[in-house]
Amino acid sequence: MTASDVHSASGQRLGDEVVDWLTNGTSDERFIDNIFGQMCVRLQRAGIPVMRASLHVQINHPQWLGARILWSDGMEGAEIARVDYDVRERSEYIGSPASEIVDGAEEIRENLARDPKLGRQHAVYDDMRAMGLTDYVAWPIYHTLGKRHIVTFATDRRGGFEHAHVDALRRLIPVLALVSEIRIKNRLARTLLETYVGPHAGEMILAGATRRGSGETVRAAIMICDLRDFTKISDNWPRDDVIDLLNGYFDAMVEPITQHGGEILKFIGDGLLAIFPLSQPGACEKLLYAVTDARRAMEELNARHAESGRAPLRYGIGIHVGDVMYGNIGSRSRLDFTVIGPAVNMASRMEALTKQVGRPVLMSRAFAELVEGPFALERVGEFPVRGFSDPIELFAFEG
Repeated sequence: MTASDVHSASGQRLGDEVVDWLTNGTSDERFIDNIFGQMCVRLQRAGIPVMRASLHVQINHPQWLGARILWSDGMEGAEIARVDYDVRERSEYIGSPASEIVDGAEEIRENLARDPKLGRQHAVYDDMRAMGLTDYVAWPIYHTLGKRHIVTFATDRRGGFEHAHVDALRRLIPVLALVSEIRIKNRLARTLLETYVGPHAGEMILAGATRRGSGETVRAAIMICDLRDFTKISDNWPRDDVIDLLNGYFDAMVEPITQHGGEILKFIGDGLLAIFPLSQPGACEKLLYAVTDARRAMEELNARHAESGRAPLRYGIGIHVGDVMYGNIGSRSRLDFTVIGPAVNMASRMEALTKQVGRPVLMSRAFAELVEGPFALERVGEFPVRGFSDPIELFAFEG
């Protein structure tokens, strides 16, 4: 007697307990990859011989198109791999079952045990045959407004999936669509917040810090960077060239900041505001390592500009430390999640002083006194600061 016979005899269809679990037992699980992995294990326990499964979703992150969630027999959990925007020009996509689904196919079924010459020709099928898999099925998953994602299942069972197995998997699809859409939209909301306001601010907003005036006081190292001569560049260069230049400049600056634990709070034209909260160990040192890596990245960028006849880009960075108010500021209907306070204003004034002093990176004594490690900080003197009654003692850093 097969598993499907047992379930029929008990009045329950094969896989119904998995459908019930997806419907009623996943409300406390935030992440679709965890749900997908658990679902595959439950399918096995229900008598459906799934040995490999994948879920392909579009997320439309600024850097990548979507993700592939992959589960195989024996894995503790499903694995997530990002999918780049150029995937549809690659050989692993062209002619694949995923491409057939995207192009409109409602079901892909492939007998992997037969002579490969008699079936579809693609490397993914060859890979699955090499794993000992015998049967494969894929379906689209429909979300709101007809947006299509993809789910696939494969088995190593001799003879492939039975009809009852395929029917049970097919019955999962509408419920999996609902469960996955909720989680993907949650992930998209988180991704958009991380993209536009940064990961820490995004977490605070998702946690409910959405009222005007809500926020917290944070002691942080503050970094403000500005590009030199941008007005002249933007007035004389074609628009697309200006955008390309800004993107290259921000890549050179931002990636080192985020890699060393800083958070970008705002882009202001050709400038940026970032903080390194002092709650993280070595915050000031991490900021200086970020400045060092950014200088090297800018040198590489300028070398590429020189090859195309462009003038080198120059920048100024002001660095200070202090308490900042970190939260929601704005009108009743339009808020900005940012930092304000005298320490931010001082960092901005110091960035402006880089033009006067002729040094690209200037920091306050308050910041310099917190720095530990082999950093060559050069005192350059005291200077009056607009809006502040006392002069500030400045140190230069070459990186």
